[in-house]
Amino acid sequence: MTTSAREVAVAGDTPYTIHIGPSLLDDGALLARSVRGRDAMLVSDAHVAPLYADRVTAALQAARPDLRIHRHVLPPGEAAKTLAHFAEVTTALADARMRRDATLFALGGGVIGDLAGFAAACWMRGIDCVQLPTTLLAMVDSSVGGKTAVDLPQGKNLVGAFHPPRAVIADTGALRTLPARELRAGLAEVVKYGALGDADFLDWLDDHADALLAMGDAALAEAIARSCAHKAAIVARDPFEHGERALLNLGHTFGHAIETEQGYGGLNHGEAVAVGMVLAARLSEALGLAPAADTQRLRDLLVRLQLPVSVPAGLDPERLLAHMRLDKKAVAGGLRFIVWRGAGRAEVLSDVPESSVLSVLQEA
Repeated sequence: MTTSAREVAVAGDTPYTIHIGPSLLDDGALLARSVRGRDAMLVSDAHVAPLYADRVTAALQAARPDLRIHRHVLPPGEAAKTLAHFAEVTTALADARMRRDATLFALGGGVIGDLAGFAAACWMRGIDCVQLPTTLLAMVDSSVGGKTAVDLPQGKNLVGAFHPPRAVIADTGALRTLPARELRAGLAEVVKYGALGDADFLDWLDDHADALLAMGDAALAEAIARSCAHKAAIVARDPFEHGERALLNLGHTFGHAIETEQGYGGLNHGEAVAVGMVLAARLSEALGLAPAADTQRLRDLLVRLQLPVSVPAGLDPERLLAHMRLDKKAVAGGLRFIVWRGAGRAEVLSDVPESSVLSVLQEA
């Protein structure tokens, strides 16, 4: 492995390591380290596969000449994260005669990580999955923690399973081919970690905003490592989201509602989370929990990172509220939101009045 790589350990009942650094997709020894059997399936999408699938296959084959490597390529985008494409992947696993000691490599962004991870969780009641995230958003969020899922027309990530990976291998070189919009979407999730539990990290992000937008290697590596360390610590303490892990959903209840209402064809996930965090901060203000100055600070940072901070025009607040009632974070007693008492001090709040939520949406 390259000497400039960083490692973040994820503790818990199924510990694993997050590897972060350049050229890791060419490190056959590292890629093969998690393969227990003689079969592997590489799942990717039509945008990412032409860029990296041959490299990963060649690196694996060089390290493990005996390995049988199959490949399945899906359409790109959130619209592919469906039960139909999940069935497609499991059928490919069946056709390839993948056994219980097989390894599935999820090569791509959050959609591939979620969908392929869910297939790995279900095939023969669970086979090994190695996450190979190629977007910043996937590197700092969706590839870490073992949450896998697909979407339904009624809502995002409603069908899924907890399935921790055997390893996460984040090749920062892949970010060089990332469209600027996707880089910014990942930065929204990076900001989230500062907003929910580390106000000093928000200061660091503000100081390094230009370097991050310019894809500076040192700044990106630091942001990824710090974000992963934050998430790893929370996941280790609460692997199945019974308590503290819910804080990682800051901005997501609002964001998922926007994504669902737009049919997953408007704002991307990171952009929706950016808007959602601002709305969550405004809700916290409206409930008398947090000062307006912290909302403005968060909003200003997101604007500096060229992210949206307002609900897209034309979306009906009542319909957004209806989506939130079906959100996984809702509970029997009513709506549950991640709010904050100021920068770096997030908490879970249940029984949030719908009138307060609707008021925030109407003013956004």
